[in-house]
Amino acid sequence: MAEGPNFQQRFLLSGHRQAVSSLKFSPDGSLLASAGADKLIKLWDGLTGEFRQTLQGHTEGISDIAWASDGEYLASASDDKTIKIWSMEERAEVKTLIGHTNFVFCVNYNQNSNLLVSGGFDETVRIWDIARGKPLKVLPAHSDPVTAVAFSHDGTLVVSCAMDGLMQALFSVINVFLSRIWDAESGQCLKTLVDDDNPICSHVKFSPNSVFVLASTQDSTIRLWNYQSSKCVKTYTGHSNRTYCIPACFVTSKGKYVVSGSEDNKIYIWDLQSRKIMQVLEGHRDVVLALATHPSRAIIASAGMEKDLTIRLWFDE
Repeated sequence: MAEGPNFQQRFLLSGHRQAVSSLKFSPDGSLLASAGADKLIKLWDGLTGEFRQTLQGHTEGISDIAWASDGEYLASASDDKTIKIWSMEERAEVKTLIGHTNFVFCVNYNQNSNLLVSGGFDETVRIWDIARGKPLKVLPAHSDPVTAVAFSHDGTLVVSCAMDGLMQALFSVINVFLSRIWDAESGQCLKTLVDDDNPICSHVKFSPNSVFVLASTQDSTIRLWNYQSSKCVKTYTGHSNRTYCIPACFVTSKGKYVVSGSEDNKIYIWDLQSRKIMQVLEGHRDVVLALATHPSRAIIASAGMEKDLTIRLWFDE
């Protein structure tokens, strides 16, 4: 019988002046990027947590950041209604994408790094041609702020979720919905995942093989959906999530786990298959809003809100 995870805090990083909203490891794991309400992006060494650089240019707080698959660019989504593209070679802003009419809340690259998908408080999902700096598609996706967007691994699908409960689904049937699957090229809605309990959906992401969608909802539940069959195949509970958009992540470098922050200031780790809580990490002094997992090592990065402001690196090695 395999032993469970034993993550221990190894590094404590500080530097943000307001709540940290997003953490993302670069694709090769060499850098960790953090962003927050202080309008700043900070770059840290992905293994030691050593501070590298601050990127500034947004005029309002940043809600989300995303790496291009080659690690050469970083995108940031801000309350200033823009998305900025940052070059890691120049360590500077190289492009600003303008089009959203309200706060931009979420952003992600496709695998080829030529497209971006974003969502925001204008209730739209936008797919951007990065080279031209223009939106290819504007999807009137939801009837409330869009809280998460992501491409499937091959870039053919986009998943989005929002705070809305009732929504026009396919065939003009009103469904209580969790999240939607879109064809990235045509912009057509292919699937609406239905959940009868009508929870607000905080975050969605495809599994590494893009067969499943992991959805975090504000009924303190994380659901694993097989989106092709529209069936929820696993649920993970025990954490607290009623108010904030808290992302869940997969850990696949050493065992297979699901990990999430929580409003009780802790981090919860579940066994992917058995759904058992394997470990609870304590140390933060406020809601753990931001979370990221290293692409190749058993490392979790986490960050707390205003009463904490620290970023912690946890190692299972």
